[in-house]
Amino acid sequence: MASPAGTQLILPETPSMKKAVSLVNAVDTGRFPRLLTRILQKLHLKTENSFSEEEEEKLQVAFSLEKQDLHLVLETISFILEQAVYHNAKPVVLQQQLENVHLSQDKAEAFANAWASMGQETVEKFRQRILAPQKLETIGWKLNLQMAQSNQAKLKSPQAVLELGVSNEDSKDKKCQLLYSWTPRSLHMVTEAKTSAMTTLDGIRKNRYITLLTKI
Repeated sequence: MASPAGTQLILPETPSMKKAVSLVNAVDTGRFPRLLTRILQKLHLKTENSFSEEEEEKLQVAFSLEKQDLHLVLETISFILEQAVYHNAKPVVLQQQLENVHLSQDKAEAFANAWASMGQETVEKFRQRILAPQKLETIGWKLNLQMAQSNQAKLKSPQAVLELGVSNEDSKDKKCQLLYSWTPRSLHMVTEAKTSAMTTLDGIRKNRYITLLTKI
């Protein structure tokens, strides 16, 4: 799976990205490569989280992160790697872009090493997932409200869940269910990335227009 001709990997330096970068920079460098490997292994599985709730609790302790900060770190790492998949980025390009958004050199190198080792395999998994002939059978949705903390009974975290029932014509399994969940933070990150991309495109169009006028 490759990006359209003429595009390249550019990571948006949004407020969410800046906060996530500062959190990642503080993560234990020795444990960080294993975190990247686990996320890469399951990046193509839309119906399965990279870590179970029990594993996330252990990660909170290991990395000394609050639950919401851990989720921001995991979501941002997944976003970065998905962008690398989409652009089929080279490890050196990925490392440079990460350093451009002020990720520390050791963490950027860990990303590059993990991508050099598993990048092409991950791209191929995404390609196979896209090419698999599937038929949409059912659509449903629900809204979950999770308690943020036991001592704050009125504080709840909303999570939207989209349920898609699909069948695979080439599989013996008759039907499977795909679950896509979004928290307010993950939706906000997507919106920020889109806004940043549109701003960049507007700037490119404006510069081209000015260049054209100077040639007339």
